[in-house]
Amino acid sequence: MNQTLSQFITFAVSAGLGLLVGLERERKPGAKAGVRTFTLIAVLGTLAALLTDAAGSAWILMALALAVAATLIAAYANDPRHVAEDSGSTTIVAALTVFALGAANYYGYRVLAVGLGVGMTALLYYKDELEGFSQRITAQDVRSALQFAAVSAIVLPLLPDQPWGPHGVLNPFRIWLMVVLISGVSLAGYLAWRLTLGRKGLALTGLLGGLVSSTATTLAWARHAHASPHGEAALAVILLANATMLARVLLIIVIVAPGLWSAAALVFGLALAGATPAVLWHLRRAGATSTGEGDQFSNPTQLSTALVFGLAYAGILLLAAWMSERLGAAGLYGVAAVSGLTDVDAITLSSLQLHANEAIGVREAMSAIVIAVSSNLLLKAGMVAVAGSLRLGWLTATGFLGAFLGLVLGLWGVHTLAL
Repeated sequence: MNQTLSQFITFAVSAGLGLLVGLERERKPGAKAGVRTFTLIAVLGTLAALLTDAAGSAWILMALALAVAATLIAAYANDPRHVAEDSGSTTIVAALTVFALGAANYYGYRVLAVGLGVGMTALLYYKDELEGFSQRITAQDVRSALQFAAVSAIVLPLLPDQPWGPHGVLNPFRIWLMVVLISGVSLAGYLAWRLTLGRKGLALTGLLGGLVSSTATTLAWARHAHASPHGEAALAVILLANATMLARVLLIIVIVAPGLWSAAALVFGLALAGATPAVLWHLRRAGATSTGEGDQFSNPTQLSTALVFGLAYAGILLLAAWMSERLGAAGLYGVAAVSGLTDVDAITLSSLQLHANEAIGVREAMSAIVIAVSSNLLLKAGMVAVAGSLRLGWLTATGFLGAFLGLVLGLWGVHTLAL
């Protein structure tokens, strides 16, 4: 490409980034920089990088960055009407970031610069939502997340990444890494639940409940149905939460064992296709029923919760390896049926680990996971019958039939097609 044309494109991208952020800042009446100023700042960042490159002196870039900051600080300081309302710190930092993005764009980090620019604009735009979100996060949530992050960041690198214990299936590093993965997926749902607390519809309640804990959601809404007339709403949430659980298992398989993505996509794609009609039907029948705040979920990053899951995962992994060695596939399937009653994640990860160690094949791994998921769904139908009503339990089991059929057809396809 012609060098001059390439440079024009670089400056155009920088101008676009400044324009994007400037449009958001223009919405703030007290901001001392808007569309034109931010566009100029981004272009100035690219120009400063070009001059720095040409002159071979980093002082040019640094001096112009300081000049941008000083100009905005002076603009706020000379307007006492707005100082009391807005110190301008956000706008000043945003301006310096845009200046830096313009420079980064010149130095070849175009994709990164654009991504950061879009992310920064979203961060600025959703100020009210983020401030409301911070009010919904409890002190215990923050403590739990910090404890978990500290333990993971400090302990994980120190754990030995090598096989250990009977059958060589216990790898301390990988076991805790899986704990971090599962807690991270659950935490995403928990934070989203906190963000939307008090204004969730049935669909969002089911989706987030399936991410955080489909079992807790099923039990809570079965109790709701027992204590209130909203049986149809409870059924819709329960079915959607467990459909989300299927998508969650698929996500975990793809992340942990990318080589199994085709088999997993077939099995759980068909299961989701089978579950969807019942979910949509009952959501439509439930109408616009309000969920309120509902039952409280516990923070999935609580250290005690993570430790219990880690120990359970290690135990199931060891038991599955031993049973598989002693009794073959039948032993593994027995462990899957029992462990799936309480937790699908642990046996899913255990099966994937055994497959990675070449202890079992693709068919055995997918069969174990399907058995665990099926066992889990059966238990939940029973839970609904006990905590809610026999009628609701029967309707739940009927709603699960499509998912069951999809799981069976998908597993048959894995065995037939040798995926």
